[in-house]
Amino acid sequence: MSTKHQELANFIWSVADLLRGDYKQSEYGKVILPLTVLRRLDCVLEPTKDAVLARHQQLKDAGVQNMDPVLRRAAGLSFYNTSEMSFRKLLGDQDHVALNLRAYIGGFSPGAVDVLEKYGFDTQISRLAEAGLLYQVVAKFADIDLHPDVVSNHQMGYVFEELIRRFSEISNETAGEHFTPREVIKLMVNLLLAPDEDDLVTPGIVRKIYDPACGTGGMLSEAQDHIQAHNPHATVEVYGQELNGETYAICRSDMMLKGGDPTKIAFGNSFSQDGHESERFDYMLANPPFGVEWKKVEPVVKAEHARGFAGRFGAGLPRINDGSLLFLQHMVSKMKRPEDGGSRLAIVFNGSPLFTGAAGSGESEIRRWILENDLLEGIVALPDQLFYNTGISTYFWILTNRKDPARARKVVLLDGRDYWTKMRKSLGDKRKMLTDEHIADLTRAYVEALSIADDPEHPQHAKVKVFKTTDFGYQRITVERPLRLRFEVTEERVALLAEAKAVLKYAERESLLAGAKSLIGTSAGTRAEFAMKLNGLGKLPAAVEKAVWEAFSVSDPEGEVQTDRKGNPLPDADLRDNENVPLDEDIHDYLKREVLPHVPDAWVDEVKTKIGYEIPFTRHFYVYTPPRPLAEIDAEIRALEAEIQAMLGEVAR
Repeated sequence: MSTKHQELANFIWSVADLLRGDYKQSEYGKVILPLTVLRRLDCVLEPTKDAVLARHQQLKDAGVQNMDPVLRRAAGLSFYNTSEMSFRKLLGDQDHVALNLRAYIGGFSPGAVDVLEKYGFDTQISRLAEAGLLYQVVAKFADIDLHPDVVSNHQMGYVFEELIRRFSEISNETAGEHFTPREVIKLMVNLLLAPDEDDLVTPGIVRKIYDPACGTGGMLSEAQDHIQAHNPHATVEVYGQELNGETYAICRSDMMLKGGDPTKIAFGNSFSQDGHESERFDYMLANPPFGVEWKKVEPVVKAEHARGFAGRFGAGLPRINDGSLLFLQHMVSKMKRPEDGGSRLAIVFNGSPLFTGAAGSGESEIRRWILENDLLEGIVALPDQLFYNTGISTYFWILTNRKDPARARKVVLLDGRDYWTKMRKSLGDKRKMLTDEHIADLTRAYVEALSIADDPEHPQHAKVKVFKTTDFGYQRITVERPLRLRFEVTEERVALLAEAKAVLKYAERESLLAGAKSLIGTSAGTRAEFAMKLNGLGKLPAAVEKAVWEAFSVSDPEGEVQTDRKGNPLPDADLRDNENVPLDEDIHDYLKREVLPHVPDAWVDEVKTKIGYEIPFTRHFYVYTPPRPLAEIDAEIRALEAEIQAMLGEVAR
């Protein structure tokens, strides 16, 4: 950001001095941001203001209902204002500033009015008026010249982003909900676009970028700037969607101030109200809220999941309290087909999507779908304490459906957790930051990952690993052991029989229990032998007979193996175990090597075998650190004991 931009942002922010005392510092942005937008729009519309008012009157006199397209043409912009008011005229009637300001805002075209409504600015007008500040604040903004001849769209974008950054940083408690640190965005954009650097310089290219949880639009702006820095003649169209009204207003304002198309920023929940249903994009990036619950939109999401891959969530549904992988599926559904050029996307996750969910769960099935379709290009681990509202470790996932042939069926894991420098002053939970050098090193490591992984002498070799997509898959097998029983009748077991549900409903219950008590002390080692001893109880209903056998059966490692009617051993549920077998290994070979030497009678119930996928990132980069020698620890303890004794001696004097 140039000195001129910084000075302009400083001047606009200085209006906050008027708010001190009546507003908390974290609330300054509620006034400054919408008024900056209003003043910019006022300056932009000034050259065509008279023409728009004249055309509006003509259409009104002619009884035209749909004036919008005509007035847009008259303004030469995607928005206009039909009010006689302007910032200068607002100052001419000091006693009715609030009334006139509301009338002025009401004169804007629908899209612009919607933005100002989402800011909740009407509430601030009342609050400023009650505090006696409205006239002074409007007067300050009237002195700021934001005419396009003075401040270009590009410059205005920088100024507005600087204001957003300051607003976010002084609102630490909520900053992370809609503001991603700029250096994190820069790295993310680099990783997303670096493989396409050669293509981006093609004359006349058109690229569409999308963020389904766009917040204030920082990621979209950075991606747009990156492409246009490489190719000033490129056409970059940005699309986004945001659920929070105020941040939606900020993002849409940013698009308007830069001369972009604000209608491409949609309002609402991306899961239930897809604002760009028919669109497909070249690049996508997002930092969705971690662990966001999707219970409010559960019926809509489940209905779409039921449509299979005709909908967006065909791969599976994650837990209700974490919709991270729903965002990912939503973005994948927006990919262009490979024959149309394909797409690349990057998304920020916490550690949960890497491994949460056992084989067959929604999360595992989503990972399976992504890996089996060879969509995952790489995952980059970031340092902790990098974001404003969380200190946990985070990860970039990079996906594409147009992988370089050399990366086909491969996944790059890049460990960037050690690439950081300590901030001089923390901002909320953010205590670390990435320097330009860190960003360059990580970008280079990701682009050159295959050669680095093959070169043990490379300084970044330990930070880069390349895996086959199948390396993350496993077979969840169920290992069964035979049910072994002996049989006996005791007072305790007769009491158990008496409380069995089927027996409680049995009409001949008392007679059955009397017969059972007469058998107390009876035992047998085999089922056939014990069945003969139970003959005295007579013919019993199936449910009651089952209860009798359950009551008098005792698990015994040396007991008789129980079988079904075909002679197959029955499994003992208490001895059942599960094992994860690598996807490329035969489960019977695994059983023979790992299980049978310990339990020779075990077998695998193949009907219950499930395929699962997880990405144990930290395990692959774990480096064993041996414990210190005992002699060293002992010497340290002795030294501490001596120090404590000396301190106690001082106290006792």
